[in-house]
Amino acid sequence: MNPISILLPVKNARDTIAECIESCLMQSTQDFTLCVVVDHCDDNSIEIVHHLCANLPANRLQVLPNAGSGLVDALNTGLSHIASPLVARMDADDIMHPDRLAQQSVYMRQNSDVDVLASCVRLFPSEAIQQGFAHFIDWQNTLLTHQQISEQLYVEAPVTHPSVMFKKQTIIDVGGYKNGDFPEDYELWLRLHAAGACFAKLSSMLTDWRESPTRLSRTAANCRREAFDALRAAYLYRDPRIQDERELIIWGAGRPTRKRVSHLLKHGITISKWIDIDPNKIGNTVQGLPVISPDYLHSISMQTNKPFVLVYVSKRGAREEISAWLNSAGYVMGTDYLCVG
Repeated sequence: MNPISILLPVKNARDTIAECIESCLMQSTQDFTLCVVVDHCDDNSIEIVHHLCANLPANRLQVLPNAGSGLVDALNTGLSHIASPLVARMDADDIMHPDRLAQQSVYMRQNSDVDVLASCVRLFPSEAIQQGFAHFIDWQNTLLTHQQISEQLYVEAPVTHPSVMFKKQTIIDVGGYKNGDFPEDYELWLRLHAAGACFAKLSSMLTDWRESPTRLSRTAANCRREAFDALRAAYLYRDPRIQDERELIIWGAGRPTRKRVSHLLKHGITISKWIDIDPNKIGNTVQGLPVISPDYLHSISMQTNKPFVLVYVSKRGAREEISAWLNSAGYVMGTDYLCVG
């Protein structure tokens, strides 16, 4: 049994699958099995796979039909057939650095507490990259340690799915991938974190992630903003960091923020105040709660039982400014406040 399996779901990927497979076959370590799950293709993607893998020993190639339909069923089909303890995720339109499997498997062996190990990613092709997505990847590539990933977990997905290597049993123990009105990878990261799994990320850029207008995260209904907001709230309200009976304050009082916070309130969470910097809002009430200045937080920052702050401001740059202000006022990210995307 090879210690690593590459889990690669394929659906109508004839334009990109060759680059993907070639990058898998060119790995510096050959101690892997390639598990291709065919998700009801109606093009010649799988013929390309078989052609490129013609020289791969039969015991190192699994080509499986999806037992269900769609990406989640394809991933779970692969997990149910894979024997390797370590699984490297890959997508049919992305490219592995030749040393990806070697670097990740060595790290996993040397750090047995880590359950999910990502790598930094590089976007390509350059002409397709949009500024907003580039900023997202730049942010994601700064999150390397479990603490950093945990602190930023509710902003956006902190790791890129096709860059991860994980312990197969850890994923099975939490129930595998789930279908629902949410992005399946982000839901898995949230569920794993809630179960106590340990994350890490290599600083090396070992995965080239293809940007495309047809990428699922742009087109799928379960990746719309409302789905992300509801998913975050479903895990945030159970997070022990906001379940310690401290006063809970929301930073942000505008209509978009209130809409996003409404998902949290549906779970019975009680908030006491809104914070805003707009002088036209300060002193008013919103949904029966006072809108106050950030100065309130500074005035009580030395108290033993400071309030916990959820920063719901999502404007680019503003979240970083608020975090810097809270840090300077004696509030610690992950202990006294969290940012929510």
